[in-house]
Amino acid sequence: MDTSETGLEKIIVDWLSDQNGYEQETPHAFNKDFALVDKWVERFISETQPEKVEQSMCFKSPSERQKFFTRLSGEITKRGVTDVLRKGYKFNGSTFDLYYPLPSELNPSAKVAYAHNIFGVIRQVMYSKSNNNEIDFVVFINGLPLATFELKNNFTGQTYENAIMQYRTDRDPHSTGSGQAKELLLQKKRCAVHFAMDDCQAWMTTELCGKDTWFLPFNRGTGGGAGNPVVEGDTMTSYVWKDVLTKQTLSTIIENFAQVIRSEDKKTHKEMEKVIWPRYHQLDAVRSLLHVTKQSPIGRRFLIQHSAGSGKSNSITWLAYQLVTLLQENQQPFFDSVVVVTDRVNLDRQIRDNIHAFQRLSNLVGWADKSSSLRELLQGGKKIIISTIFKFSFILDEIGNSLKDRRFAIIIDEAHSSQSGSLSANLATGISGNAAPVVPLCGEEEKHPGLVAEDREPYGQPNQSEDMEDKIYRILKGRKLAKNANYYAFTATPKNKTLEMFGDRIERIASTGLAEVPDEPLYVPFHEYTMKQAIEEGFILDVLKYYTPYSSYYRVLKAVEDDPEFDRKKALGKIRSYVERQPETIEKKSEIIVEHFCRKVYMKIGGHARAMVVTSSIERAIEFYKSITRMLVERNSPYRAIVAFTDKVIDGKVVTEAELNGFPSAEIEQRIEQEPYRFLIVADKFQTGYDQPLLHTMYVDKQISDLKAVQTLSRLNRCHPKKHDTFVLDFANDPEMIRQAFQRYYKTTILAGESDINKLNDLTEIIERFNFYTQKDADSVVELKLTGRDDDRPKTDAIIDSVVRRFKDELDEDGQIKCKSAIKNFCRCYPYFAGIMPIESPEWERQYIFYALLLKKLPKLKIDDDTQGLLDDIDFDKYRIVREEERAIVLENEDAAVSPIPVGAGGGKPSPDMDVLSSIVKDFNDTYGNIEWKNRDEVQRQIEELPVRIASSVDFVNALRNGDRQVAQMTFNDDIVGIVAGMLEEKTEFVERYFNNPDFQNFVNARVFQAAVQRFGGTCSH
Repeated sequence: MDTSETGLEKIIVDWLSDQNGYEQETPHAFNKDFALVDKWVERFISETQPEKVEQSMCFKSPSERQKFFTRLSGEITKRGVTDVLRKGYKFNGSTFDLYYPLPSELNPSAKVAYAHNIFGVIRQVMYSKSNNNEIDFVVFINGLPLATFELKNNFTGQTYENAIMQYRTDRDPHSTGSGQAKELLLQKKRCAVHFAMDDCQAWMTTELCGKDTWFLPFNRGTGGGAGNPVVEGDTMTSYVWKDVLTKQTLSTIIENFAQVIRSEDKKTHKEMEKVIWPRYHQLDAVRSLLHVTKQSPIGRRFLIQHSAGSGKSNSITWLAYQLVTLLQENQQPFFDSVVVVTDRVNLDRQIRDNIHAFQRLSNLVGWADKSSSLRELLQGGKKIIISTIFKFSFILDEIGNSLKDRRFAIIIDEAHSSQSGSLSANLATGISGNAAPVVPLCGEEEKHPGLVAEDREPYGQPNQSEDMEDKIYRILKGRKLAKNANYYAFTATPKNKTLEMFGDRIERIASTGLAEVPDEPLYVPFHEYTMKQAIEEGFILDVLKYYTPYSSYYRVLKAVEDDPEFDRKKALGKIRSYVERQPETIEKKSEIIVEHFCRKVYMKIGGHARAMVVTSSIERAIEFYKSITRMLVERNSPYRAIVAFTDKVIDGKVVTEAELNGFPSAEIEQRIEQEPYRFLIVADKFQTGYDQPLLHTMYVDKQISDLKAVQTLSRLNRCHPKKHDTFVLDFANDPEMIRQAFQRYYKTTILAGESDINKLNDLTEIIERFNFYTQKDADSVVELKLTGRDDDRPKTDAIIDSVVRRFKDELDEDGQIKCKSAIKNFCRCYPYFAGIMPIESPEWERQYIFYALLLKKLPKLKIDDDTQGLLDDIDFDKYRIVREEERAIVLENEDAAVSPIPVGAGGGKPSPDMDVLSSIVKDFNDTYGNIEWKNRDEVQRQIEELPVRIASSVDFVNALRNGDRQVAQMTFNDDIVGIVAGMLEEKTEFVERYFNNPDFQNFVNARVFQAAVQRFGGTCSH
C-alpha cells in the first residue's frame, strides 16, 4: 500500500478518471505560453462548432491558430476563466461557446451538447517557463484551467499547512520587471480557485499574492466545530473529489456560484476585482435548500443559522438567483418572484453586482420602496425584488389581491430583527392575498411610523359584500405566513420567536417508566455554520480571547444634615449613573482609551487598526468625542475620531454628527477607512450589521447583554490578511454575563418547547376581572373599526373615552398597573401567536382590535420615584478606575437551549426597599471602593485569589456540585476565616482590615462566595 503523497494524488486522479469520466493527459499537454491545454480547446470547438471554425478560419494555419490562442489567453486574463466559460469568446466575427451548461431533463439536445464538455485532469503540471516547479494536479474544463491542487499527506509528516506555505512562498504569480507575467497560470482570475489539501482538511484561495495569500477553510465541519468528520471506509477529504469535483457539482459552481465581482475603490476610484468561489458551508446550504424546496410543496419554512461574518450576503445572493431559475416538473418556474427582505440597503447593490456576472439572466434585480414600484418591477419582468423590512408593508399596501395566485420565495436577512408581530403579519397578508387592515402591534408604529394603513381600505377596492365576520376571518388568515410562499430566514443569532416561526419542528417522546408520552417538541435550524466552527477555522476571529474588564470605584458624600429615606436598589443605580456621567469619569476613561490605542493598537493590522468606542447615550458619545479629540491633539497624535449618532435636540438645539465631524453622515463608513480617522465613537449606531475588517479594538462603556452583546462585540470578528487578534476593553459589563450571551449562539441554538397560546386566556381573565368595560363596548369598537366610515371616528372616540374614564375612576393605582400591564402583554404576544398557532380565534382577534385601540388612550401611569431629590443630597468625592487581569472568556462545547417566548402577566406596583441615605451612601462606597489602601493592587490580588483558595475545601466544592447551597454556605463560612488568617504570612493589610471591619468582611465573603459558585458550581439551588 502506498501511503505517500503521490499515492493520495493517484487515488484522486484515478477516481476522477475511472468513476467521474475525466480525461487525463500528460504534463506536456499543458501549453505554458497560453496557460491552457490547447489540444482540448481545439477539439471541443471543432467537434461542437465546426461551422464557426470554418467561417473564422481560426485553425486554418499555424499563424491563425497562434492568434486564436493568444487572444483567448488575453480574454481569460482580462475577464477571468469562469466568465469566459459562461459567456464564450469572440474571434474573427464568431462567438465561440467554450462550455455547455447542465441540461434540463426535457431537453435532449442540451444533454448531447453537455456530453461534449471535456472535464480533464493533469498530474504534475510543469507550469513555469523559468524553473521546473510542478503543481500536483490541475482540473480543466474544455482545456481551460479551473482549479489547482497542492496535496500533502499526514502519513509523511506534512499537512495542508505545508501546502499553504508552498503556495505562499513557491508559487509566484507576480509580474517580472519587464511587465511580463512570470507565471501565467497563477495570475489572478486565470484559475477560479487554488486548493491546499491533505487527507484530513481542505483549504482554498481565489487569489495568490505571495506571503499575503489568504486561505479560507473548505471543510465540512465536525461536532459543530472545525475540520471534517471521520468517514467510514474512506479518506476525510474524499468529499472534495467525490462530490465537489463531480461533473454535476463543478458545473453547478461554474454556472451559479463562481464569479468575478467588480467594484470601485472609494479612495482611488479605480476598478477593483474580487474572485469568488463558494465556501463549503455556503455550497452545502444553497444546494440543500434547493433540493428540499424542489421536493416539498409550497409553504415550506427554513431557518439558516450561519455565524456573523460567514458570508451570508453571498449565500443569500446565490440562493435568490437559483430560486429564480428553479423549475417545477412541468418545466414552469417554481417561483414567480423572489423577494429579499433586509435592513441592509447595500445588499441591493451586492446582489445586482453578483447577478450581473451570470449569463443566462440579466436585468433581474429591482429595488422596491412603494407599491407602485413593486407593480412596475413585476410587470417589467423583475424576478428578484429587494426591500427593507420597514418599507415592505407599504409595498404590499395596495396589491395584495393581485398576488394571491403567484408563488413567492421570501428570503429574510437577519431574521431575528425582521419578525416583529405587525411586520410579519403585514408581509404575510399582502403576499397571500388575504388582504385586510391589520391592527398594528401596540407601540410598534411609534418605532416604525406608518407601517400599517389604519383608517382606509388598504389593499385595492373594498369588498362591499363582506360583513364583519368575513373581515375578522380574512384578518386571521392574513396573520398566518402565506401558503403561497416559501420562507428562507438567515440569522447568526436566532431568538426563540425566530426558531418557533421558521425552525424545523421535531417531535419528542418521553418515557415515564410506565408508558411513552409526548414531550415538548424541539425547534432546530435547517442548516448551520456555527460561531464555533467559524472561529476554529479562522474565518472569523474570537473576540473574547483578549478581554479586559475595568472596575470603577467611587466615593460620594452625604451633603445634608438630615437622613432622608430612599429606595435602596434604585438609589444605588441612580448614584452610579450620576458618577458615570461626571466630567472626571469621562476624562479618566478617555485617557485610558487614548493611551491604550496609541501604545498597543495603532500598529495592528499592518498599521491600519481602527477602534470603536461604544457609549451608553448620545450625550456620552459627544462627551467622549470631545474629550478624545482634545487628548489626541494635545499629544500631537496624527489620529482623529469620528462620532456617530442620530440627530438629537440637546439644550434646545439640534445637534448632528455631521456638524461635529465636519462632513456628511453618509461618508462615515468611507472616512473611517482613511487617515487620519482611527476612532469611531458610537451611540446605538454601527453596533449591528457593520462590516469593517480594520476594526481591531472595542472600548465598551455601555451595559450590553444577550443578543445585543453578541452583535456589538462581533463587529470585531471580521478577518483581514494582516489581522491576527482583537481586543475588548470593557468598562461596564460583567465578564460572566458576556460569556453567557455568547454561549447561547456559540453552537446550535435550539428552542426547547413551544409557546403556550392559552396564556392569552390568563391575560384576558386578569383584564376582565377589573370589570371596567362591557362586552357591548368592545363589540361596538370592533364593528366601527372594521365596517365604519371615516365620519364614524367620533363614535369610536366616545366609547373608548368612557372606558378610559372608568379605568381611571374605578381602579386603584395597583389595579391600573396590573390591568394595563396585562393589556400590553396581550397586544405584544397575540400577533405573533396568531401567526404560528394551528387554530384561528375570532374571539382573540376581536379582543386584540379593541385592546390595541384602548391602549393608545390609557393614561401613562406614574410609578412613584422613591429616589426623587437623591442627587441633591449627595456630592461626588472621588473616582478611581482599576484595570483587571486580561483574560480569555472560554465558551463550552455545547448547544444552547432557549425557552419559548414568555407571556408574563399583569404586574403590580413594586414595593420599594427603603433605607436611610447614610446607609445607602455607606453601602455604595463599600461596594465601589471607600477604603484607602496603601497597596491596593496587592489587596486586589489577594481578594481575587480567594475563590481559587476556597476550592481546596473538598466539602465546599462537593456541596456546590451537589446543588446544596445551604451546606455550601455553612462550609464556606467555616473555611474562609482560616484561609484569610493563613494569608497573614503574605501581606497583612488586607487581613487586618478583614478581621477588624465586620462590614468589609461581610462584603468580601458575599462576593467571594458568589464568585466561587459561578466558578466551581453554578448549579446551587436557592
